[in-house]
Amino acid sequence: MAAALEVPGPKTFWPGGHLFYFRRDPLKFFTRLAREYGDVVQFRAGPQRVFLLNHPDYVRDLLVTHHGRFHKGRALQRAKRLLGTGLLTSEGEFHRRQRRLAQPAFHRQRVNSYARVMTEFASETSARWRDQQTLDISEEMSRLTLSIVGKTLFDADVGRDADEVGAALTEVMNLFNYLMLPFSELLEKLPLPPQRRFRRARARLDRIIYRIIEERRRGGRDRGDLLSMLLFAVDEEGDRSRMSDEQLRDEVMTIFLAGHETTANALTWAWYLLAQNPEAEKKLHAELDRVLEGGRLPTVEDLPALRYAEMVVAETMRLYPPAWAIGRLAIEDHEAGGYLIPRGSLVLVSQYVMHRDPRFFPDPERFRPERWTPEAKEARPQFSYFPFGGGVRRCIGEGFAWTEGVLLLAALARRWAMRLAPGHAVEPQPRITLRPGKGGVLVRLKSREP
Repeated sequence: MAAALEVPGPKTFWPGGHLFYFRRDPLKFFTRLAREYGDVVQFRAGPQRVFLLNHPDYVRDLLVTHHGRFHKGRALQRAKRLLGTGLLTSEGEFHRRQRRLAQPAFHRQRVNSYARVMTEFASETSARWRDQQTLDISEEMSRLTLSIVGKTLFDADVGRDADEVGAALTEVMNLFNYLMLPFSELLEKLPLPPQRRFRRARARLDRIIYRIIEERRRGGRDRGDLLSMLLFAVDEEGDRSRMSDEQLRDEVMTIFLAGHETTANALTWAWYLLAQNPEAEKKLHAELDRVLEGGRLPTVEDLPALRYAEMVVAETMRLYPPAWAIGRLAIEDHEAGGYLIPRGSLVLVSQYVMHRDPRFFPDPERFRPERWTPEAKEARPQFSYFPFGGGVRRCIGEGFAWTEGVLLLAALARRWAMRLAPGHAVEPQPRITLRPGKGGVLVRLKSREP
């Protein structure tokens, strides 16, 4: 019987359990647990019993086969403090309704129509750069992807808000660990400095989002973008109601931030890895010189030929997945590997850990885009790689992200090479997303033009 088996894991004899190690360096902590204890590991984080699953079959069961046994975990429940009840945080029928209304904006034909905007914004960014200039590439990618999401999905010029959004988002990310503390729901009621900073940052983001919604309501015109779809959508399968401003705010905030933050992080880590791997960079440049004759901008029609660029993006998200872990709360008993996971437990799967598992990715710490040939992908089990999650909660913007990631990489790398600035240390910072730590990623630009 599953219940008779004791789940392996580290022992603890103090009230906080392993919360200290979990919070101090979750990437190292999860990796150590998986390597020492196997595919099903149990530990305690304060009063919460936590299970870490480390096998593709168990990931599939959690996200696909038995997804109905789980709700979103504590991290996304606490993320409601920023995102509200949007696609990322909602549950059940409400989530299905909202996803149904938003889905048309992410159909392939619609995403393909966004490609020209993506490359034009990339071209503007490239034109600002100068040979031998040193800059924070994470800041540059954040500004670029923010402008693209604003224009393509909301037909709004948010370039003027980029600095304010970036500062507010960084503040929110830095405070997220505070929101994850046990009993943080009680701490919210106190006028503590972290609470005040969080509220100020959220208010700054709200002002921008509500301004966009108000401007569009005044216009009253369907512009064919996501915001128009949400503004004018009627729930044909429900009460035929339209979304309130608050519902619109939650959906716009979710897609506005998640849609630019994740791609910005993926591209930042791609430049970081290419800067340290000149052979891979050389192969990428050779492909771009061949496909984009004369140094022209890439188009959506070029995507099938930009195979190595796509492999660079895929390998980057293996090593530095923007979404580095997924948590689910068990609302009924579940079994994994013969072990019982009781109702009320928190269940975690980590893309960061799974993507570096040597069983599926030999020499896992090495950056090797060739892992993503069709033959290599076919040889690996499904859910050994899951940067966009899986099942009914799979990221709605996956197609958008792949198109944007490959096109922006190609549009910028056709003209530029990068090297890390001397003496600048880069550390991943696991918050809601896996972003670079304080100081970003400083690089020195080298023009590829004669």
